[in-house]
Amino acid sequence: MFCVVFGILQADNDVALMVVLLAVGAAFLLSFFLYIRGRERAGKEPLLSTGLFKNRVSNLGLATQNLQWLLLMGTSFVVAVFLQEVRGYNAIQTGVIFTAATLGVLVSSLGAERFAKRRAQRTLIMAGFVVTAAGIAVLLALVGASSRVVAFGPGLLLIGLGLGVMLTPSVNLVQSSFPEQQQGEISGLSRSISNLGSSFGTAVAGTILVSDLGSGNTSYVVAMSVLGVLALAGLAVATRLPSAPERERAPAELVGAPG
Repeated sequence: MFCVVFGILQADNDVALMVVLLAVGAAFLLSFFLYIRGRERAGKEPLLSTGLFKNRVSNLGLATQNLQWLLLMGTSFVVAVFLQEVRGYNAIQTGVIFTAATLGVLVSSLGAERFAKRRAQRTLIMAGFVVTAAGIAVLLALVGASSRVVAFGPGLLLIGLGLGVMLTPSVNLVQSSFPEQQQGEISGLSRSISNLGSSFGTAVAGTILVSDLGSGNTSYVVAMSVLGVLALAGLAVATRLPSAPERERAPAELVGAPG
């Protein structure tokens, strides 16, 4: 994964090196997969069971987790760098405006239990991506309308609200797809996928932004537009999630079964 992320960072400097690093990273991942599958077939305990990737609901949930953290870290990096390097705000001013995103996450997190009781996890994840995409759209709309730092507040608030609404349901969806004896393993995989999303967010959006900071708003708009497209991709993935996971539907199905 180091080679993959580092390869992405080379996109604006050396395309050939980027391709080589991505190929090396893919080769390492393939080798790792073949190695752990070989250990499983030999009856040995692998570092990561390949069976974890056979659960469709979990795979979709992991994909949403990856995109959520990609959006969170990608937006944080792009907006922070843009405010300081292009708009000339200092670190304190930048930190203060990011309290809008923090407030959004806190508010939505406080209501997480109430939301979970009233809405399906799939609905919450979809709503989160919609609100996050709306926040990115607001940031893009206001960047040219006002040079004041407070113009970034509404968009960051929406992004914080959207991410706060869907982070917990995504984790719950993944964890609930496996029995108790596999919770440690799927928890580690879930955390790794989230960390990978954070790295991708900084690498992809950051590379686009810093490739042409001298252009003013242009590179910022391109970077945020890419994040907006990824938010819509997350929404598309979320629509494929079941309204109720199989493990949660099973008792009701058994009650109505004949005999």
